Formats: sequence, structure tokens, C-alpha cells
Amino acid sequence: MATEATTGPSPINKTAHPFTRGALEDLLSRRFFYAPAFEIYGGVAGLYDYGPPGSALHANILHEWRKHFIIEESMLELDTTIMTPSPVFETSGHVARFADWMVKDTKTGDVLRADHLVEGVLEARLKGDKEARGVAATEEAEVDPKKKKKKAVKTTAVKLDDVVVQEYETVLNQIDNYTGPQLGELIQKFNIVNPDTGNPVDEPVQFNLMFDSSIGPTGKIKGYLRPETAQGHFLNFQRLLAFNNGQIPFASAQIGRSFRNEISPRAGLLRVREFTMSEIEHYVDPLDKSHSRFPEVKDLKLRFLAKDVQAAGRSEISEITVGEAVASKMVDNETLGYFLARIYLFLSKIGVDHDRLRFRQHMANEMAHYASDCWDAEIETSYGWIECVGCADRSAYDLTVHSKATGKPLVARQNLAEPIVEEKETPEFNLKLWGKTFKGDGDRVKAIVNGLGEDGLVKLRDDLSKGPVEVSDANGDKFTITPEMVKIEKKTTKISIREFTPNVIEPSFGIGRIMYSLLEHVYWARESDAARGVLSLPPMVAPTKCLIVPISNQEVFQPLIKDISSKLRAAGVYARVDDSGASIGKRYARNDELGTPYGCTLDFASVQNGTMTLRERDTTDQLIGKVDEVVEVVKDLVFGQLDWEGACKKLPKYTGVQDV
Repeated sequence: MATEATTGPSPINKTAHPFTRGALEDLLSRRFFYAPAFEIYGGVAGLYDYGPPGSALHANILHEWRKHFIIEESMLELDTTIMTPSPVFETSGHVARFADWMVKDTKTGDVLRADHLVEGVLEARLKGDKEARGVAATEEAEVDPKKKKKKAVKTTAVKLDDVVVQEYETVLNQIDNYTGPQLGELIQKFNIVNPDTGNPVDEPVQFNLMFDSSIGPTGKIKGYLRPETAQGHFLNFQRLLAFNNGQIPFASAQIGRSFRNEISPRAGLLRVREFTMSEIEHYVDPLDKSHSRFPEVKDLKLRFLAKDVQAAGRSEISEITVGEAVASKMVDNETLGYFLARIYLFLSKIGVDHDRLRFRQHMANEMAHYASDCWDAEIETSYGWIECVGCADRSAYDLTVHSKATGKPLVARQNLAEPIVEEKETPEFNLKLWGKTFKGDGDRVKAIVNGLGEDGLVKLRDDLSKGPVEVSDANGDKFTITPEMVKIEKKTTKISIREFTPNVIEPSFGIGRIMYSLLEHVYWARESDAARGVLSLPPMVAPTKCLIVPISNQEVFQPLIKDISSKLRAAGVYARVDDSGASIGKRYARNDELGTPYGCTLDFASVQNGTMTLRERDTTDQLIGKVDEVVEVVKDLVFGQLDWEGACKKLPKYTGVQDV
């Protein structure tokens, strides 16, 4: 029936041909997984369009993400707006802090990201040292999306002093921990210049990564395209809490587009200006960060790179259980540890090689302004270790600052088993005078006063005894309070309800980076043909699940093709028909490149006997059976109810003879 029949298991040698990024990128471009956006106009760096297989793979990864997290964890799904008014990001700290350090070529004006410049030059020098010492070093090529020419990484075979090698390696192991001025010192110390021109660069300066815009026809309302989806969660917290019947803990989740004006985007999908994020905000009691499902994952071993190891200029991995990591306080709490484990399970499930996956802890200088602990799931690719998922404990930062800025309480409440009696300073507002003076800002100013705490209220009372007092909110807006507006007294209160601001554990996924890393991990070439690329994508994420291959495009096959296509559709299996004039082997090879895991071949005996063969992509082994039997097996394979070994027990091997 098919030309690739086998009589026994076919050994797979995925190491026969060394991986080259160029071969994979050629496949992805040729088969239109993705391409530079606006290509016929010359393209714009950092913007890409997905083609049919790329779109399907992207959608399938998101589908599995929704199942793994939203459905399995009973999360509340959101879809919030991309355009965001400036005050939101002023409050969150993004306007002041969401920036990278850049340098300029002093002669051409070309802009480079400072940490990437230092990293790239030092890595090239170390590669040159290896070449000089006779150590094999694989040189990769980088594609310029505008010129479409391969730009070789420039290395010079120069042997370095052992002390210099150690110094370079120490710097690279903590490259994410340097401030802008420190990067400038490294550039001067190591005489780093623009590698493309040989020109010196100036001192690093900060560049805010948000795209700014305006809202409305007058342009008076300043806005930004969101660099993350998180703020939409926090601003809707009170509604989400009410939807969850006031119960803590709970999680909200969102899949959506985000935008970052990268300084010098390169490396394809790994550094882009528009991308899809999947983010979770898990709200938890700050006094209890345990997780009810932690026992399910505590014995799972992960590969950790702790911050103290990096700070010492080393990169040793600790492979320990999640339970051990939490017990030692290397990972701050159970909920954070639980999500690290769930991230690992998700990435492994969709096909990422778990031996090339690690969790790296943020060091002090790179820790986000809102985080108390943060770990990145990094995947090893030909570009090095790439951050694909961040998992941070954001503490109560976001809800607190937005509450202070707006005067709206973003808090949870808990009934206490035993009421608490305490004496505390309490403000009493003259509501009539307060409303007349502050009008729509009344709640904001109340929030300022209520947020002063015990010592702050005592000071305010003392200051008011001398006359009017000026207070300000997180945005710097100032308000004047007079002694007639508020009276502050120590009162005995009985508290039956505890009010608190939840902490937030946030796993944040860059889907494009995960997708590219996955493609590198599943790509290989057959031992017999280096040019014959294969993408061993798991069936759950493969763009097409099954290929229907009639041996001929004669009319006699059409009824059977329609019948099989209809049955696969009814089973929920996405299948395509290839009835082109190419040989069956070539048609299979084209779909191996697309990652299609299964193929059904029809010949003239199929028309007579109602049978067809079933081919498995990686081994090229084939089975045979009646159409309905094969369709049922394909359905079970695609939906994970059966593996290939199990399929071999249900259907006989195809030997080249129609004897079913």
C-alpha cells in the first residue's frame, strides 16, 4: 500500500545530524510557520505574522494551557482591554521603572541593548578562546529580517588568559544582576565596542519599553499599549472576589496581546514587540501561603539555579524536589512552589525537553519592583537559556497602590472565630464639609488618611492642632485638610471581621518564546537524509493530526476520502488530504516537516476491502485495519487515550500485503 512499509520497529536516531538553527529556520520559513510582518514593504524588526501551521500550533498550545491551568485549577477567566490610561501605569510603577538600559554607537547612532552587547561580545571572545585552544565550537547564523542574509557571529581565534576566561564567565553568570552604571563600567573595563562597526558606544541610559498613544480625538487623554495583562486583573479584583463569593484563595487568568518597544529586537520570536501572554494572578492570604494541592507535586524534582549561586558567579544546578526547595525556603512558599511544578508539567506535556529546562531565581538588582521572590522557567535553545515563564510573588503591591491612588478598597474580609478588642486611633470625618471641599476626590483623600497607620494618624492629629495640613497620594496629587474636616481620637473597637489585602502569586507565560523553544527541541533530521527535517510535535499540539494520502487522485477514491474525512471530523480530529501528484514518500516527508503525527494511506485495495494503513511519523512504522478501526485508533492516539505501543496491540503491522 504505502512505500515506507516496515516489518519491525524502526530505530530513531535523532542525533545523526547535529542541530543547526539555519536548517530549522529554513523549514519554518519555507513552510510558513511564521514570517516577518510587512515583508514586501521591507519588514519591521520585532513584528511577525503566523502562517497556517504556526497559527494552529500557537492556538493548540493555548488550548492546552487553558485545560492545564484554567480548567484544572478552576480559575476565573478574563479578557481586559489592551489600551490603558496613563494613570494606571503611573500608579503601578511602569512609567517610572519599565525600562531597559541602552547604548548608542558614537559614530552611527545605532542603538544597542547594553546587557545584550556585553553578553554577546564576551561570549564571542570565549568562543574564540575555545577555537584557539582547539575546542570544537559551533557557530550559528543569525538572520537579518530586512536583508534576509545570514549574518555570521564574528569570532576571532584568540587564546585568553585563564584568569580572563574565569572573569568573563563570572560576569556572564550574573549578567542580569547589573545596573546601568555597572554595565557601563564593564563596557569600559573590557573595551567593548559595537561589534558591527568597531565603534565605541556611549554610557548606558534607560529607555522605557511601553508604546505610548492617546485616547480620544483631542489627544488629551494619554494612554499606553499594555506591556502585560496583569493590571486588568488587579483593577477588577473586587468584582472577581464577589464572583467567587468572597472566598480567598482564588485565581484569575487571561490570554491576550501585549506590547514592548524592544530596543533592538533579534532572535526571531524570542524578542518581539507584539506577542501573546498567558498570565495568572493567584490571590492568597498573606498569613497563609500554603496550597491545598501542594502534596500532589511536592515530590517532583526540578532543576533550580538559586540567586546566591549566580551572585557568586557560578551556574551549578540543584536538582531537588519542590518540597525540599520550599522547606529550605529557597522557594519562598508552597503556592509559589506549586506553580513552579505546574509550569514544569505543562511545558513537559507539550513537548519541551525537561533536561533542557531549569528554574532560575531572580537576583537582587533584577527583581521587579513589586516582587518579593521570582523564578524564571528558562529553556535552553541555540540562543542560550531563554526566559519563557516568570513566576513571581508580587506581595500586596499592586492592590495596595491602586487602592491608595483611587480611594477604592481592594481588600478581602474574613470572619474571625474570636473577636479582637483593641484600642486604635480612628479618624471621624465631617462628611458634609468633606464632600463640599473635595467633591469627587473625597474617597481618594479618605484613603490617604486611613492608610497613614497608627503613627501617621497621631502625627496628623498633632499637625492639625496647629492648622491646615497638606497630604498627597501615590500620584503626587496634593490636598489640604483643615482641623474642622476630621477628628482623630483613640477608640476601643471590637473587630469581628479581619480585613486584609491579598498577596498575589503570578505565573506569566510568553507563548511565542515557548513555541520557538519547543520547535527547536522537537526538530531533527532522518539519519538517511540530512535535508529531511522532522518536527516530533506531540499530537495534542501538532497543527494537523492526520494526513489522508490516496495513492492516486483518480475519481474512484473520492467517496472513500469523503467518508474518512467525515468520520475524522466527527471524532474531533483535524485532518488534511494530500492528493497531489507527488510520490507518497514525498507527501509524507512534507508533512513530517509540519509535525503531522499520523498518516492514513489509501490504495485500490482500500476501495475494494474498506481498509487503510496507519503510519506513525517518527518511526515510519505502519499498521493496517478496517477504516472504522483505524479512525478509532487515530482518535484515541490524538486525545491521549492510547500510545503507539498500544495501537500496535490493536492493529496488525502492515507488511505490504492486503490480508486484513
